[in-house]
Amino acid sequence: MSKKKVDISEVIMVILAIILILTTIPLLINQNETVPASVNNSNNSWGLGYGANGQQPTGNSDKEYLKKYNAYYVGNPEDKVLYLTFDAGYENGYTSTLLDVLKKHSVPAAFFLVGHYLEENPDLVKRMVEEGHIVGNHTTKHPDMTQITSIEGFKKELEGIENLYKELIGEDMPKYYRPPAGKYNESNLKHAKELGYYTMFWSLAYVDWENNNQPSKELAFSKLLPRSHPGAMILLHSTSKTNAEILDDLLTKWKDDGYTFKSLDYFIENN
Repeated sequence: MSKKKVDISEVIMVILAIILILTTIPLLINQNETVPASVNNSNNSWGLGYGANGQQPTGNSDKEYLKKYNAYYVGNPEDKVLYLTFDAGYENGYTSTLLDVLKKHSVPAAFFLVGHYLEENPDLVKRMVEEGHIVGNHTTKHPDMTQITSIEGFKKELEGIENLYKELIGEDMPKYYRPPAGKYNESNLKHAKELGYYTMFWSLAYVDWENNNQPSKELAFSKLLPRSHPGAMILLHSTSKTNAEILDDLLTKWKDDGYTFKSLDYFIENN
């Protein structure tokens, strides 16, 4: 009798093991798949999944899904081209240095700015434009855009800084938009496209925005260089002391690795 019970127990354990294997396999297969943004207007924050060094990461929305709304996060995987962008919610004293380095290396960049930045730093904004950089729309007041459901409210946030730019530069603001904190939903993507904007996320970034906890040069390089990849849309914060200190060496290293730098205008024309 006891022998029969042991045999039944062994059979049950084998069955449970098979069930566990069968339920685990799909998880292993799907762990690197991208997840398209929800169609029911639920909130999303932009995120990335990195694979092997030198390879493009996956975003939490699929490239083809984003492209339907003129939204992008990475370029052609066959071209060793980098697209350098900076976000700035305020001026922290490092932008002049960054512009000096960009000029030294003849590298175009895009600066995604908020409304009060243009009001408080007109000379820096003028210099960005005069030296061939793009000033992009990071909204007027940097809100959580997923909380804005109407196109009227969405338009108001983008138009506010457009008007400041037009008054300062005398030209229309380029139609590049980056959601504050990377927060977006499908409604946002639709609104941006309806207003003629390209929504620009990113494929390479690191934690550089904490003023009281700035990374070392070594840490910054360890986060950025191994993950660099063809078509990378790079996000740095111009408020970072570390970025101001490393940008010269960083651009040199990227160039030594065979990368070239192009503008967002080139990106749209070639992707």
